[in-house]
Amino acid sequence: MPLGAKISVQMLNKTIFLLALITLFSCKENQEPSSNEKEDLNLTAFVDPFIGTGGHGHTYPGATVPFGMVQVSPDNGRNGWDWCSGYHYSDSIVSGFSNLHLSGTGIGDLADILFMPVAEELDLTGTYENPQDRPYASKYSHKREQAEPGYYSVYLEDPQIKVGLTATKRTGYQKYNYEGAGEASVVLDLGFAINWDAPTETAIKIENETTISGYRHSTGWAKNQKVFFVAEFSKPIARHNLVQDKKVVTADSVAGKTTAAQFFFNIDGSRDVIVKVSVSSVSLANAKENFAVSEATDFETAKKDAKKLWEDQLEHVVVETPTDSLKTIFYSALYHTQIAPVTFSDVNGEFRQENDSIVKADFTAYSTLSLWDTFRAENPLLTLLEPEKVSDIVNSMLMYYQVHKSLPVWTLYGNETNTMTGNHAIPVIAEAYFKGIKGFDAEQAFEAMKNTQMRDERGLKFLKEYGYIPFDKIDESVTFNLEYAYNDWCVAQMAKALGHDKDYEYFAERSRSYEKLYDRETGFMRGKSSTGSWHEPFDPKFSRHRENTDYTEGNAWQHSWFVLHDTDNFIKLHGGSEPFTAMLEQLFTESSEITGDHISNDISGLIGQYAHGNEPSHHIAYLFNRAGKPWRTQYWINQILKTQYNTTPNGLSGNEDAGQMSAWYVWSSMGLYSFNPASAAYEIGSPVYEKSTINLPSGKTFTIVAEGVSQENFYIQSATLNGKDFNQTSITHKQIIAGGELKLVMGARPNKSWGVVTQAE
Repeated sequence: MPLGAKISVQMLNKTIFLLALITLFSCKENQEPSSNEKEDLNLTAFVDPFIGTGGHGHTYPGATVPFGMVQVSPDNGRNGWDWCSGYHYSDSIVSGFSNLHLSGTGIGDLADILFMPVAEELDLTGTYENPQDRPYASKYSHKREQAEPGYYSVYLEDPQIKVGLTATKRTGYQKYNYEGAGEASVVLDLGFAINWDAPTETAIKIENETTISGYRHSTGWAKNQKVFFVAEFSKPIARHNLVQDKKVVTADSVAGKTTAAQFFFNIDGSRDVIVKVSVSSVSLANAKENFAVSEATDFETAKKDAKKLWEDQLEHVVVETPTDSLKTIFYSALYHTQIAPVTFSDVNGEFRQENDSIVKADFTAYSTLSLWDTFRAENPLLTLLEPEKVSDIVNSMLMYYQVHKSLPVWTLYGNETNTMTGNHAIPVIAEAYFKGIKGFDAEQAFEAMKNTQMRDERGLKFLKEYGYIPFDKIDESVTFNLEYAYNDWCVAQMAKALGHDKDYEYFAERSRSYEKLYDRETGFMRGKSSTGSWHEPFDPKFSRHRENTDYTEGNAWQHSWFVLHDTDNFIKLHGGSEPFTAMLEQLFTESSEITGDHISNDISGLIGQYAHGNEPSHHIAYLFNRAGKPWRTQYWINQILKTQYNTTPNGLSGNEDAGQMSAWYVWSSMGLYSFNPASAAYEIGSPVYEKSTINLPSGKTFTIVAEGVSQENFYIQSATLNGKDFNQTSITHKQIIAGGELKLVMGARPNKSWGVVTQAE
């Protein structure tokens, strides 16, 4: 302290002593508390996991930890698009609680290893067409349902059982309190499946009086999914019934295409039965090893630890606003961005590849890579908050490349689904490299990027042959072409940085292939045949899902803006800033009518023809920045933030898509967006928070202050970066990770001189 203990108090006169005390207490009042003294901000209290479980959000409300291997959540048991996560808020039936789930996808899979507590002996040999027909299904009410980060609970009305769920990284916990009468028992149904998934081989074995094990192999969106599990009950199994392919078997183990079991327990004293489940893609031995090193030994400890993990995770970004609903939207969004990708490797580093080879890595392998969605904002958010995970994600993709000789498109439980257009592992790798993230071999990564773009599959053969992708050669040709142009630009930038000059020239030239699809007469990107003629008849509002269409999950209005890498030239193609921004404005004000048959459900969240419910629209409002009218970016970003997100279960205007929908909100509500992720820079939009503090992994902070911000004051009047005038609409990743403060002075009227860049006409 200022007058340390080395000086004897007796040697000081009374006056000096009093001054020392005053100085001491003054210092203590002004000191920041130490990390040990700081109280949690309790940001988990602002998270509502039910946001996105209604409408078309497709999220689940159950328990997981950040990027965890298991996701323990309720399953309604209904097939249908809005039940892709297993749960939809509109439902009132629970069929059970399985240990693996998808967050916000547009295709259903997983729902593996389903347990359900019941209070009577059941016939498990039937076939069930409807969820309510399952003998173990129960009604429930949202009035007796609760969800928070790392914990979920619900009351099952039919058997009168309260269920609690929590999780650690590789282990799920289910707690059943048998409040009513009847015999306490638990059903395990490995034949349970929803949507695309179907079991191919399953097994259950009773290992001892408290432990069971087995596996579930299935095919669906993931064609070769293998899940091994071990489960331990908190009470001894008093008796059991096993079912193999719809027939009761008297044995201690069963194996077949579908298997099920009912376990009965003597309830004396505590009326709780807890089951602890660990899984592995590799083997039963690995599942047992994951179980043995589980971070918690009991349900309450796991619940407490999960909440602490989530609190630490959410404190990466601290936003300040007097409006609690805005905090709820933000922290629920930040929570959803930290669910996927999911841990795929076991505690010993092993994981299964699609060809059934077992790999052991010195990094954490990740799966559920929804790259078409997440390369835009979810992966960029991870580069800022979780850079060490980004290198593991890159290494996971490079390991995939070793087997497939191409980078992944959309991997689920180690399987390639080949879902969606483009090759967006490429911008994820380029972004990581240009943001200085280490831990992967850049030359190996470049080889994978280059070879992926030089294949013949997925329309690339036609791109090489014609210089564009003809609509009469492949469906969704325009979207494929535009996305490959961006992928090619990313490869070119890596080639240039690594000194591969010829590769740079080749891919830089090919990255301009989008020009060949631009129709100057209409202003749209259009399908062109192999003979060079436009696809007729042409209606920019026409959409058809998947087959016989030029665009993916959208129409010409939504897909004609995907030029992230060459916007100056893109604007010139339109004749300059004025005609370009006039068409941009028309996008937002055009009638929201969509024409065509078999229209994609993904065209949602419409503002005019802008469709915020699907990813191809997510960058579009930031194009006004590039065209010299940043106040229009500010206006439309504010409108999107206000209208497309809320605190209800219908709080997402489209599929969450493994974090992307929420990541857009996290970035844009702070006032930033990763327009072109591989450029390692961000566009500035219109923040809604008075202050957003990003706690960087280095220990530094970057703060965005929006002085005077309010519902009316969403236009930027002026800006400073670390106290110096800042008159531009972009900021680099390097500037952000250096720490500091971006101060934006906000007002109710646009300042048409701030941040304006003049575009060549």
